[in-house]
Amino acid sequence: MGDAMPGVVHVQSVAERLGRNVERVLVGKRPTVDLAIVSLLCGGHVLIEDVPGIGKTTLARSLATSIGGSFRRLQCTPDLLPSDVTGVSVFDQRSSEFSFRPGPIFANVLLADEINRATPRTQSAVLEAMQEAQVSVDGVTRPLPRPFVVLATQNPVELEGTFPLPEAQLDRFLMRLSLGYPSEQDEETLVARGNGRVDHVDAVVAGEEVLQAIEAAAAVRVQDDVRRYLVKVARATRVDPDVRLGASPRATLALHRASQVWAAMHGRDFVLPDDIKRLAGPVLAHRLIASLEARLRGRDAATIVQSILDSVPVPVAP
Repeated sequence: MGDAMPGVVHVQSVAERLGRNVERVLVGKRPTVDLAIVSLLCGGHVLIEDVPGIGKTTLARSLATSIGGSFRRLQCTPDLLPSDVTGVSVFDQRSSEFSFRPGPIFANVLLADEINRATPRTQSAVLEAMQEAQVSVDGVTRPLPRPFVVLATQNPVELEGTFPLPEAQLDRFLMRLSLGYPSEQDEETLVARGNGRVDHVDAVVAGEEVLQAIEAAAAVRVQDDVRRYLVKVARATRVDPDVRLGASPRATLALHRASQVWAAMHGRDFVLPDDIKRLAGPVLAHRLIASLEARLRGRDAATIVQSILDSVPVPVAP
């Protein structure tokens, strides 16, 4: 399969080890775990919309532990300040100098819990760090650890007293995921095990291996006809009559990158149209705004993305 094959084997190995390890404490959620791993190997960030108690913290903490990385949890509230996220400079009387105390953003995996409860100013501090992979405090720019991924959560039910993320900030998340309730069988397994303790999870992948996998996945080939298909899917969201705001070029690039990682995770050094179809919903839906008329007819962004996938012609293999 060409020069990229050794890199593909590495990506596949890293993803499989991570997936199996997280499954030890997060029962029956392997498809969602795999998508979170795609985001990690894209260097992207995840927005999780779900009700409390589903396992969002377990996912974030077990992912951090699996890569031997640092984990911090940021409980977002309206009184949270940007400095509570980024850190502050504190005067040290003994040395008569200011010393920097890093905030929770300086972690390999940050769980920003209920991010829509923080004020727009504090949200911007998190999202700026996500975009730039660095923090500027008192005129000094400090790089964030690598790998660096933010898992931000929103409760889709309780919206009172919240500050919804604007479209430009939603666009910074590579994917939006939902864990959902477990099946009856999985819930029985969960009860039989007792509370899944993340301290039972060991590091199975080194941070350096993750960085190597990120680089290797970027070498996965995307043939011209598959690339044209990907672009047509993204552009179709901008002309769909049921969409008020379509996918941005950043969304197109995100779908391209995620498809490369997905292909490598499945042992291929080339992207198939099916890879794009699998990832289009998680990558594109949260970036779209359905028109009021569409919502009144019961068509949400996810439904619209699926209808676009059904209508855009798939390239035929030669």
